[in-house]
Amino acid sequence: MKALTFEGPGRRVWHEVPDPVIADPEDAVVRVDAVTICGTDLHILKGDVPEVTPGRVLGHEAVGTITTVGTGVNGFTAGDRVLISCVAGCGRCRYCRENQDGQCLGGGGWTLGHLIDGTQAEQVRVPFADRALHRLPDAVTDEQALLLADILPTAYEVGVRNGRVRPGATVAIVGAGPIGLAAIMTARLMTPSRIVVIDPASGRREAAERLGADLAVPDAAAAFESMKTMTDGLGFDSVIEAVGIPETFELCADLVRPGGTVANVGVHGASAALHLERLWIRNVTITTGLVDTSSTPTLLRLLADGRLATEGLVTHRFGLDEIQDAYDVFERPQDTGALKVALFHQ
Repeated sequence: MKALTFEGPGRRVWHEVPDPVIADPEDAVVRVDAVTICGTDLHILKGDVPEVTPGRVLGHEAVGTITTVGTGVNGFTAGDRVLISCVAGCGRCRYCRENQDGQCLGGGGWTLGHLIDGTQAEQVRVPFADRALHRLPDAVTDEQALLLADILPTAYEVGVRNGRVRPGATVAIVGAGPIGLAAIMTARLMTPSRIVVIDPASGRREAAERLGADLAVPDAAAAFESMKTMTDGLGFDSVIEAVGIPETFELCADLVRPGGTVANVGVHGASAALHLERLWIRNVTITTGLVDTSSTPTLLRLLADGRLATEGLVTHRFGLDEIQDAYDVFERPQDTGALKVALFHQ
């Protein structure tokens, strides 16, 4: 089969690799029907994730059709149309029993495109299939479902839920890339009073307002001005970091009110300053996290029932064999206007 592999920092190759096979009774092999690219894949290609070794098939988000299941898979059969979650656990260890699959001690967690071959391929082996896969209703398209593989549950669990977004809360989201935009959409489920988004790209600010932000501003100065008018200068109740660089994390810490919460979602490849000399006295909570995908069934129901509108997040579409072109578009959003890309296996 064809797949895209990481061959060291800055190098990705689309070429023939061996077909996946069942390696454990709880595995399934899935034909990839649709796949997408994540900002985390770009971090891997920059060398920010040293656990990813040369030769690894990239990708952790896909929709597909099961071709084979192991003897230990009970909930799925060949022919089922499924969503593949970016994270899945063994279901037996301490963390999985607490629905913290991202911290699985039994060989799960974030494995696809990280510790084992991933989804940017014609086929993929999915461990812990009963926990990793979600059967898709006919009302949900492949393109819609792709957004539930990672960005929507990540934005909701690590950003909105960890960030303690509540009815009537004031929310600031730093970064209007795919995760930041997904944070707007899922934050709105909690009916906050105001959502402010900070991003230097005008196209992404327009997308933020289209998807439900009350205000989108270009820089820190404008963010502090909005803080004065919307929060009486106190700061925002919940601040979500959706970029992953030191400057944006530090901005979040400056925007949060005493007693508020900073939820870091971005993948950081460098150290960021934590100014405890200022924060210790302000009762500020700072959270981090890897998505557990415990919210995926709920988000899937909302999507199927038309309660969660994802239109507008996918801006570019390609055939699977055009994946190099898709990467070129996705990694230059300032030039291409790309938010999320979708690739389809014909």
